[in-house]
Amino acid sequence: MKIRLNKNRIALLLIFGGCIILNIVAWLSKGFCDWYGENILPIWFNAFGRPIALLPFSLGEIMIMLFIVIILLTPVSLIVLLIVMKRRRRKVLKVYGLVWIWIIAFIVLTETLNCFIIYHRSTFGETYNIPTAQHTSSELAELCDYLTARTNELSKQVTRDEEGKFVLTADLDETARKAMSALGEEFPQLSGYYVTPKPVINSFFMSQQYLMGIYFPFSLEANYNYQMYPSNLPETVCHELAHTKGFMLEDEANFIAYLACDRSDNIEYRYSGNLRALKYVLNEVRDNCSDEEIERISNSLDIEVIIDIVGNSDYWESVQESDEGLLPSKTVAAVSDAAMEASLKMNGVSDGKKSYGRMVDLLLNYGVGKDK
Repeated sequence: MKIRLNKNRIALLLIFGGCIILNIVAWLSKGFCDWYGENILPIWFNAFGRPIALLPFSLGEIMIMLFIVIILLTPVSLIVLLIVMKRRRRKVLKVYGLVWIWIIAFIVLTETLNCFIIYHRSTFGETYNIPTAQHTSSELAELCDYLTARTNELSKQVTRDEEGKFVLTADLDETARKAMSALGEEFPQLSGYYVTPKPVINSFFMSQQYLMGIYFPFSLEANYNYQMYPSNLPETVCHELAHTKGFMLEDEANFIAYLACDRSDNIEYRYSGNLRALKYVLNEVRDNCSDEEIERISNSLDIEVIIDIVGNSDYWESVQESDEGLLPSKTVAAVSDAAMEASLKMNGVSDGKKSYGRMVDLLLNYGVGKDK
């Protein structure tokens, strides 16, 4: 039996075959991924990211919503058409099959070109010669002392409401892009054009998943959860913008966001970046330092910082206890956690979500808090 290759089949074979080859090469050749990230990825952002960034809404979120609608309507509409069009059932099945194959092809292609390949590039530390030394618990405590002092100082300079909670007055667009672009002077791969960060309409659903931000490879957008505790917003936006420059590893995006916020001329960005870094370092201190050291550091936190840490925790807890969503928050969180863990490991991040905490290693090895 001969299989006729029409234009659709040829195009689909090229897409799926090309993606398989690209993913194999990406896993085998870090040099190819580095070249791709520096030379090809910027082409996609200039050709497609720029016009999409002009939209006042998240195209990626709309695409996901449409995808869900299509999933829900497909079985019903297919059954109806098969009943009504008895003599053309084969044609109906062919059309439905073709539509779904093209949807899958689009997902595979955009994920490969804008995400999967760059997961395997050289790390930020390798690219910019950041050491990989091991550090002692005393050095960890020293870093924590530095971040505590800096965060305490900044906490008194930001705007607060009548309850003493952080209030964001800065914009999340131009300030973030300016802060990120400034890093390009030291780290050239962070220079150039940045897309416009966009809030997600269904931010409560993100909160149910404990998600603060998300990068959509299929729309080349940096998105953020606008409903979460506001001190998270500046750091989160910079984190997602780091992904758009091809740095997909979460610890690297955290580190880049810290540097961008800490060097920003906006006080709220500086506070957000240092507070977020402090939280990661405090987690490491609890796991690696003595009880006396932990108590000493905890007692050194000013009340303003404690208010924001507690306010942030209270927000996430309130979401998990809320019955506002279409699905129970605990179920959504569990499914999201498993999906994220699987996604990270599928892309070669062997320690999954624990990789977020490796930002502390970058802070230590870069020499944060030390005179250079």
